[in-house]
Formats: sequence, C-alpha cells, structure tokens
Amino acid sequence: MLGFGLTALAVCLPPWPGAVLVAAAALSVLLGPAGVPPRQLWRAWRIPLGFCVTGAVPLLFQVGGAGGLVTLAPDGPLHAARLLLRTSAASLGVLLFAFTTPVSDVLPRLVRAGVPAPVVDVALVMYRISFLLLDAVRRIREAQAARLGLTGRAAAWRSLAGLGATAFVRAFDRAARLQTGLAGRGYDGTLRVLVPRTAVSRRFLGATGALLAGLVALTLVLERLLP
Repeated sequence: MLGFGLTALAVCLPPWPGAVLVAAAALSVLLGPAGVPPRQLWRAWRIPLGFCVTGAVPLLFQVGGAGGLVTLAPDGPLHAARLLLRTSAASLGVLLFAFTTPVSDVLPRLVRAGVPAPVVDVALVMYRISFLLLDAVRRIREAQAARLGLTGRAAAWRSLAGLGATAFVRAFDRAARLQTGLAGRGYDGTLRVLVPRTAVSRRFLGATGALLAGLVALTLVLERLLP
C-alpha cells in the first residue's frame, strides 16, 4: 500500500510540488525505517533514472516547423522537467516496494489474486534461475580476473565472449537439472510452496493512509502558494 500508493501519487499529483514531495517521502522511508544503504539505493535507482532521463530528453526538441527540421521546443524544458519529476518519483515508490517486499512472498499470493498458476510457476522458476546465473557470472568473472583475463582491451573482449558463452551453456544446464529435480519430486504442473500467514497491521495501514493524505493536502496547499 505504501509503495504503490506513493507511485500512484507521483503519477496523479502535479509534478511541482507533488512529485517532489513524493520523492522526498519515499527517500525518507527508504533511508530511514526501511534501512536501505544509500550506496545500494543509488545502484538500484540509477538504471530506472537513466530511462527517465532518456524519456525526457526528446521533449526538448520538435520536428518540423519554421525553424528547421529539428529545433528546440518552446515549452520543451518545462515538459521534460515535469516528466522527469513524475517518473523519478514513481520509480522510487516502486523501489520502496522492491526493497521491502521479498518476491518469493509476493509471487505465491498472486494465485489468490487471480493470476494463472502456470504464469506464477514460470515467474518463480525464472526468479530462482536468475540468481543462480548471476552467481555463476560473478564466479566466472572473478576467475577471469585472477587469470589476468582483464589486463588489456583485447583480453577483456575475449574474456567477455567467453563469459557469454559459458553463461549460455550453464543456463541450459541449470534448466535441465531443475527439470530433472522437479520430475524426481513428482512435479505435476504446479509448484506448491508454503506461504506463511501475515497479519495485517492496522497501525501501519493507518499511518500509510495518513502519510498519503498528508502528501495530497500539502501538495494542494503549496500549489496555491508557490508559483
């Protein structure tokens, strides 16, 4: 409720000052109660932030017109800034959900929400294989560095090609071993996992509702006071 509520406010409220307030609230929760290290947060945020900047840059230009084929748009900087504020604040809301909610707890509950069980099973398997492959890539990279495979540009390109080939082969090997393991455990088309029961915190829901309502009210007040 908190993560997606902040994301919805970032999209629905005016970029100034609504998106700025939402981003500040999300950062405060991430760095405060959530306990996310700033360096780890930046490493996770810089990729979606790059997409936000990439999406905002085209708004600075216009195609055609009296000035030429491609010229600066009259209100381009304003529209680009608004889009950048909205998307960056919304991405922080999604990151809040990602940092505080394990995927392994979310996916099994999607079946109760109406998502087809095969889709959830595929997502669970891909989630598991992704971490296995990332660990394999890390080990291969460390082995290449220990064997002086990254000392020069040519060596780095050869190591990169070998890394891609080895990861490709290991992906098929992991998938085959996973299929064999599931068949040995009587897999019948459905992955059955234990989903721990969770108690709904009324205090947390009340605090979340108060925070979201406070952001909306503060945005409406500041929108009238600020130019």
